[in-house]
Amino acid sequence: MAAIFPGIHMGRIWVSYWVLPLPNQFGSLWVNFNSPLLWDVFAISTYFSVSLVFWYIGLIPDFATIRDRMTKPLTKKIYGVLSFGWSGRAKHWNRFEEVSLVLAGIATPLVFSVHSIVSMDFATSVVPGWHTTIFPPYFVSGAVFSGFAMVQTLLLIMRKGMKLENYIHVKHVEYMNIVIIVTGSIVGVAYLTELFISWYSGVEYESYAFINRFSGPYSWSYWMMMTCNVISPQLFWFKKIRRSLIATFILSIVVNIGMWFERYVIIVTSIHRDYDPSSWGEFHPTSVDVGVFIGTLGIFFTLFLAFARFFPVLALNELKTILKTSGENYKKQQANH
Repeated sequence: MAAIFPGIHMGRIWVSYWVLPLPNQFGSLWVNFNSPLLWDVFAISTYFSVSLVFWYIGLIPDFATIRDRMTKPLTKKIYGVLSFGWSGRAKHWNRFEEVSLVLAGIATPLVFSVHSIVSMDFATSVVPGWHTTIFPPYFVSGAVFSGFAMVQTLLLIMRKGMKLENYIHVKHVEYMNIVIIVTGSIVGVAYLTELFISWYSGVEYESYAFINRFSGPYSWSYWMMMTCNVISPQLFWFKKIRRSLIATFILSIVVNIGMWFERYVIIVTSIHRDYDPSSWGEFHPTSVDVGVFIGTLGIFFTLFLAFARFFPVLALNELKTILKTSGENYKKQQANH
């Protein structure tokens, strides 16, 4: 979805290849490296490609397991191609673990770089409410926060729908909820820091942008964001709520709604009261806006459900490594001895 949106925002998506560094004789001028839109192209394409490789390599041993269990020639052939000839030899496992470690090492700083660059699209402008240096760390913590909430939403549905209760324990959910408390609190501090800096800067435009944000026509969206992102995760301090699957599911959706409102607040409230009063106005989404939003949800869930249908939703190879020490048979043997 992230890769699609810059194309949608360009307007003329059929010439979207112009943002790539093509030679001038191709027909377009060399791209402007000062443009934040181009930073997005590099950030999102790097993030997408590394994530795709990391995701796919993790699945290779699982594809081989499925290949070995298939009886139909066509499906056996398809999973055989997907598994890249994996045989499970020690050499293959060694290479697999090495490349997984390298990709994990690359992916971690990549999360910081991508969300920092995306936030700089806003921070490098002169629009009051966007022109703030706290955006990079605030977007990174927000990404971890909303990411964990989204994983909780999907994880709990899959756990119930595919009967994975023996593999995904309440303890896993509880640990993820602790991360949501921490990152939600960091996001809360970032919101308050923004308010403080807008006052401390002494720039009246900046001060007005934030006063207008929490008390103007769009104050409802600001308080919705604060309630969902800062106040609701604090309920996880209570162990009963933190370990309740129903409460976790509801709060994860609340956090997702809150993070959607964060984007809404940043974009809409910052530009509906501009430097020029003649351009002041209210935002009313058109049927196209609503259609694009619903469409992205539709594409995401279609791909997610297609993945769940044809690919293993749990890393089988990781389960195999812990099965000996945590499996029921092993525990019974230990109890008998």
